[in-house]
Amino acid sequence: MSKNYFTQDTEDAIVAYNLSLDPIERSRIYNDKIHYAFFKLTQNIIHTFKFYYTEVENIEDLQHEIITFLLSKIHLFDPSKGAKAYSYFGTIVKRWLILYNEKNYKKRVNSVPASTLEEDNSHSYVIEENNSSSDKLSHNDKISLFTDLYVDYCTTNIYIIFPKDGDAKIADAILELFRKRDSLDVFNKKALYIYIREMVDAKTPKITKIADRLYDVYKNGYVFYLENGYIKF
Repeated sequence: MSKNYFTQDTEDAIVAYNLSLDPIERSRIYNDKIHYAFFKLTQNIIHTFKFYYTEVENIEDLQHEIITFLLSKIHLFDPSKGAKAYSYFGTIVKRWLILYNEKNYKKRVNSVPASTLEEDNSHSYVIEENNSSSDKLSHNDKISLFTDLYVDYCTTNIYIIFPKDGDAKIADAILELFRKRDSLDVFNKKALYIYIREMVDAKTPKITKIADRLYDVYKNGYVFYLENGYIKF
């Protein structure tokens, strides 16, 4: 997914938009420097990945809904935390679409016979790559999107995967590393263990056990993706 439409000027414009108290200036900044980037960001994510159980026929209507939501969250972007606006708002779009997908899936579950749903009613995240799209994801972007979905899945189901409260807290600390991966400078394994122990009171063997369980979820999901061409947890 090309980032050419989401440049450093866009990043700077979002910061300027949030700093401005003048509604006229904010409107100008948004229209001149932000709207097109948001439009292309939502367009690329929608067209690169085909979401099941959607209801709208006009993609621009769906984009408008997402962009409106982005505007309601734009004030929360804080560049001092190390995140880039492209990554930050891209993650919001992906999560919005995941929830949209789940909502429409539940409507389908409630409106059709169970026999027509086959076996997909036990899985939360079903996203298929659209091979006809001209916007092809790079390998790194595919891994990034898969990781976002993985973190969302594990976070939502953390007490199902780890019924014990202590295990769930350790798992959440590990998942926090994934959430902050774009701004994390530590890649040494020992340093990562120290980082986790700063967040939770746990010994290395326990952290390793929880990390291994999270890895199993990641590995199984990724193998399924490689074999079937779409992501499904």
